[in-house]
Amino acid sequence: MRRRSLLELAVAAGSGLVASTWHVGAHGRPTPAAASGPQPLRRGSRLRALNPGTWIEPDVDFNVLVQRCEQEGWVLELPDAVRGQWQWFSATDAQRRDSIASAWRDPSLDGVIYVGGGWGAARVLEAGLKFPDRPLWALGFSDSSALLLAQWQAGLQGAVHGAYWGPDDQWQRTVELLKGRSVEPLQGRGVCGGLAHGPLVVTNLTVATHLIGTPWFPSLAGAIVILEDVGEAPYRIDRMLTQWRAAGLLEGVAGVGCGRFSWKEDDILPGDFSMAEILEERLSDLDVPLVVDLPLGHGLPNFSLPLGRPSWLNAQTGQLS
Repeated sequence: MRRRSLLELAVAAGSGLVASTWHVGAHGRPTPAAASGPQPLRRGSRLRALNPGTWIEPDVDFNVLVQRCEQEGWVLELPDAVRGQWQWFSATDAQRRDSIASAWRDPSLDGVIYVGGGWGAARVLEAGLKFPDRPLWALGFSDSSALLLAQWQAGLQGAVHGAYWGPDDQWQRTVELLKGRSVEPLQGRGVCGGLAHGPLVVTNLTVATHLIGTPWFPSLAGAIVILEDVGEAPYRIDRMLTQWRAAGLLEGVAGVGCGRFSWKEDDILPGDFSMAEILEERLSDLDVPLVVDLPLGHGLPNFSLPLGRPSWLNAQTGQLS
């Protein structure tokens, strides 16, 4: 994923409850499925915008986000630090770490919204960010996927992969998730396999690949893994998926889904795999259900999904529910 290829703002939110179980992940680390989630948002709930990554262009307008929160009766805090700049980040690693940690420790907050994108969230984790033992809504995607994965790995519910921008139906789905309500299934295209059930792990492929071998990469055992990416040619997607396969990360997954994978057409030479071909070639021999073309990821639509929510992936119908 290229550092500044789509710095859309992303909002934070999470999902319902997951049974309290434990898996042993890569490197023998126990990976908990969180026991309880944050309280559904209601009128008066407080949210704070945070920028864990690249600085935001001066002309970025937060009015849509503010208005949408106001319509729900939510109070959104927009600290000045969101628009800060230090080199290509919004602030130093320590400053970004402290702003995120402060939000998580603030008992008056019901959730955080990771805005911006680009690159930097993993550096915040490396700088020593520790999540307090409390569930908190946290909505974002792209570079912020690193924080969502780390939150889930820590056994904390509330991480939602999605964005606040986009059409009203996309935003409304996010609202429903933040309010703890059920949402409609997502429709993709089934490739192979039957029916899978397990907790959702949703992430950007490039971001997750660069967390392999760190304490923040969760176990995928028994999970329905949903991947997306942007700005990566098919051969680079091939390279990353080959690493996942060789590292054994896809062994024991319940199912795999693919959202949008966008790239420049001139990244493909005559005779190369297309993106659809390489996804199917690298993922269809895992003996688990595979569904592609799910409506999420960079671009539109980018429908929200909650990490950790028990879900069904049906490769016969192409639905994720």
